Amino acid sequence: MVLADLGRRINGAMAELTRSNVVDEKALDNMLKEVCVALIETDVNVKLVATLRTNIKKKVNFKDPAPGLNRRRLVQKAVFDELCALVDPQKQGAGADAKDSKEKDTTFKPRKGRNNVLMFVGLQGAGKTTSCTKLALWYQRRGFKVGLVCADTFRAGAFDQLKQNAQKAKIPFYGSYTESDPAVVAAQGVARFKQDKFDIIIVDTSGRHTQEQELFDEMLEIAAAVKPDQTIMVLDASIGQAAELHAKAFKDAADFGAIILTKMDGHAKGGGAISAVAATHTPIIFIGTGEHIQDIEPFTPSQFISKLLGMGDMQGLVDHVKHMNLDQKETMKHIEQGIFTVRDLRDQLTNIMKMGPLSKMAGMIPGMSQVMGEVGEEESGKRLKRMLYIMDSMTEKELDSDGKVFVKEPSRMTRLAKGSGTSVREVEELLSQQRTMAGMVKQVGGGAAAKKARQKIKRIRA
Repeated sequence: MVLADLGRRINGAMAELTRSNVVDEKALDNMLKEVCVALIETDVNVKLVATLRTNIKKKVNFKDPAPGLNRRRLVQKAVFDELCALVDPQKQGAGADAKDSKEKDTTFKPRKGRNNVLMFVGLQGAGKTTSCTKLALWYQRRGFKVGLVCADTFRAGAFDQLKQNAQKAKIPFYGSYTESDPAVVAAQGVARFKQDKFDIIIVDTSGRHTQEQELFDEMLEIAAAVKPDQTIMVLDASIGQAAELHAKAFKDAADFGAIILTKMDGHAKGGGAISAVAATHTPIIFIGTGEHIQDIEPFTPSQFISKLLGMGDMQGLVDHVKHMNLDQKETMKHIEQGIFTVRDLRDQLTNIMKMGPLSKMAGMIPGMSQVMGEVGEEESGKRLKRMLYIMDSMTEKELDSDGKVFVKEPSRMTRLAKGSGTSVREVEELLSQQRTMAGMVKQVGGGAAAKKARQKIKRIRA
């Protein structure tokens, strides 16, 4: 995957800086050069890359450092923050003066118990119909009652495609083989689902080009007929920086409130598309990550950059596990407490085998993408099984430990390698993976636990 390669290149540049004996202006310039070249080769706009470079240099001030300043961490944080700003429409243009605050999500949020109408628009071939089904399934798995309406009466086979997808996902649908007016079909479908008290009604429309005024007028007629709570534009990530031009044209005509980027699973222009769309100041709410109907995930700038840099997405993983109905009570309890044992890692890896493409799931786990490397699904599966063989060779005490026992007694690693038919190096990599995840869990869960404890103390004192 090209974006994964971008992450490795940026990580490599930052690691080179970390290994430097002296972190100064020269070392920073060398790192920034590597990062900028990697971004430009992934089709990110040159002006945006130049702004990123300028902002990082402003944030990293070596001339007047604060007492006890850790220069390496300062650089890492500056790079991370500016990469987030690069793909965040709310932060673009704010530059180095942007405040370090939690991301505020101002996008429309469907609510249960009321009718939420979502209308899809976009270019021909962008993947609207497939994205409609993906989003419908995503919401359905979260307890929403979802219906699909096919208002694409222009493309031959459009209704058949939506019907086939909907039946596969077990989602109710509406369409017509006889009615040629898309506004009428849309209005009838929405009315029927409203009558049956559906929470979310997704309306699929025909693809249209930015220069086809008649089709744009038709799109406005459909919008007037169904009065959508949110209009979503679907964009093909492979068009790169051209995404900005198309997004602005649709914005002027339909005033859509959100974007779904499709085909993000391997295109060099994916980075360019994200940064280009961010320049329109319209939030990307989901990205398509594969061909299967479950291959869609919410887009949050910080989580996207974390996965890109191999830092994982623990929140996304927890959410994914929660809605897969897997038995994860003990692990979830541990994560809330900021604990992550070797057994927790084994349970997570066992469940990953059930949750979908390994390449997608590995990106959610801190450091796992580096362990899997640039190999196919079959080889990734073999590596995962070897990791499980190692943990199957552990004693109950070792599984329930934090892994430090292996550092104190290295002979245990030799025993595990022999017992599992693996190498000591593979055992060390596994334990390193567990330590990385434990550190992330401590930050995510431990912080939440501490917050709950402080709130409890306040209540007691009150």
